[in-house]
Amino acid sequence: MRLTVNGTEHELDVEPDMPLLWVLRDELGVTGVKYGCGIAQCGACTVHLDGMAMRACQVPAAAAEGAEVLTIEGLGGGDALHAVQRAWIDEQVAQCGYCQAGQILQAAWLLETSPAPSDEEIDRVMSGNLCRCGTYPRIRAAIHAAAAALREG
Repeated sequence: MRLTVNGTEHELDVEPDMPLLWVLRDELGVTGVKYGCGIAQCGACTVHLDGMAMRACQVPAAAAEGAEVLTIEGLGGGDALHAVQRAWIDEQVAQCGYCQAGQILQAAWLLETSPAPSDEEIDRVMSGNLCRCGTYPRIRAAIHAAAAALREG
């Protein structure tokens, strides 16, 4: 099976129904994607699959074959931070940090689909990404800051 992860193609010998989460973490060592619940309810394992935010714990490896998988490790681009990553730092969103990779990828997807989201849209789209530390107001502020930065170019 061939998977492209963060721009690099990998040839793997894995079961087609193995969850993409475990392919990324155990087979490729891409550990930014986290295991949270295993039932697509918490968002800690969020990745982009051909530009769509998906829960890697529920995506079989075979479904990712031929697609572009983007994880937190590939979001910025070399040493550059993506606008959402910069906003996360500036707004001091993270506390424990466990959910942050999934939160950031979900937020980046939101801003790709809606460059100037309202509070209600942010809350709706981000509601599937849980944060035990409860930094939801900071998450919303960071998304607004990233949206403004992306609009300014």
